Amino acid sequence: MQLKDTFERVKRASKSLALLTDEQRNEILNAVANAIINHKARILEANAQDLAKMSKANPLYDRLQLTDSRLEGIASDMRNVATLPSPLGHVTKQKTLPNGLRLCRVSVPFGVIGMIYEARPNVTFDVFSLCFKSGNACILKGGKDADCSNREEVALIHEILEQFGVSKDVVALLPATHEATGEMLNAVGYVDLCIPRGGRKLIDFVRDTARIPVIETGAGVVNTYFDAEGDLEMGCAIINNAKTRRVSVCNALDCLLIHESRLADLPALCQKMADKHVIIYADKQAYQALDGNYPFLEPATDDSFGTEFMDYKLAIKTVASLDEALDHIDQNGSGHSEAIVTMNEQTARKFQAHVDAACVYWNAPTSFTDGAQFGLGAEIGISTQKLGPRGPMALEEITTYKWLIEGEGQIRP
Repeated sequence: MQLKDTFERVKRASKSLALLTDEQRNEILNAVANAIINHKARILEANAQDLAKMSKANPLYDRLQLTDSRLEGIASDMRNVATLPSPLGHVTKQKTLPNGLRLCRVSVPFGVIGMIYEARPNVTFDVFSLCFKSGNACILKGGKDADCSNREEVALIHEILEQFGVSKDVVALLPATHEATGEMLNAVGYVDLCIPRGGRKLIDFVRDTARIPVIETGAGVVNTYFDAEGDLEMGCAIINNAKTRRVSVCNALDCLLIHESRLADLPALCQKMADKHVIIYADKQAYQALDGNYPFLEPATDDSFGTEFMDYKLAIKTVASLDEALDHIDQNGSGHSEAIVTMNEQTARKFQAHVDAACVYWNAPTSFTDGAQFGLGAEIGISTQKLGPRGPMALEEITTYKWLIEGEGQIRP
């Protein structure tokens, strides 16, 4: 492997993290957060180089862009992570066997976490803060679209680590090449866990290629069902926020399911989205309800449903019942986030019990699926699988455990 030396150095450096106290980790995290603000001109200049290579019309432009306010938010999230309790050293099970052996199960870091992500320069800081706080070293593999931003961010982190006498090898950024991705996915013995964060194509490639453990995250085909007993004013706010707050993120709304008895309310439900020029792909009944009442309207096709748009686009499907809405989600959802708008508690509870997703909302937008919003400080990704962590993953989700056994010379018969 061309990157074997890098992997070895990170693996070796990961052992040194165990020697740091939680107080030391917190001090370094706060120092990095301060550096983000004090040197934001450096970061924004590098980010401008990345942005210059992408069209502003590309919906990923917003996800790539860093601003003063976004850097303030990133620094604030990092300081918040520093205030959280350490996830390490927690005794999760303890017992004494009849033969006198004392067993204790305690939380520990994974060791080295590999992160593969696309045009998301904020992820570099988020992953570092969570990994460092939880005692994990990290190997980052960003996309070429954000390479200048990522390199400037990692350089800043390295400067702070060296000021505190910590090996900069606890954080490594790989080249933004497909070859580097392939090497990480085959780094058996060096990388303990890989987390891909991006679109379905990236996640499928990682899952199908990796020889190291992988947690699937990110891809979100998100639906919201507006029920026969949904509140119109509430529905307008929820649907607009879920769709237009940030269209390039995985918790953004892709398909609105509407009960056929509420089609007359569809123009009102969609009105605010017209201000953002959201293109609506409507089925026959929804199209008739919106025709002449919504300016950016197109007929839906089979491909309109089950698609993660990551753009100012939305599919609308009319259903005759809650069960039909649930069937649609079963067939087209991705296990990420789903929502229902209804004032009927029995309907809502059935929806939440039936829908197989990491996050299931009642009268709230899916835009809340986020580690910081969940009070986790930040997130390393949103798991859509069932084995291991599920939903927003933060400190606890990137630790494992080991058994500590104490005896007085007992031997097994």
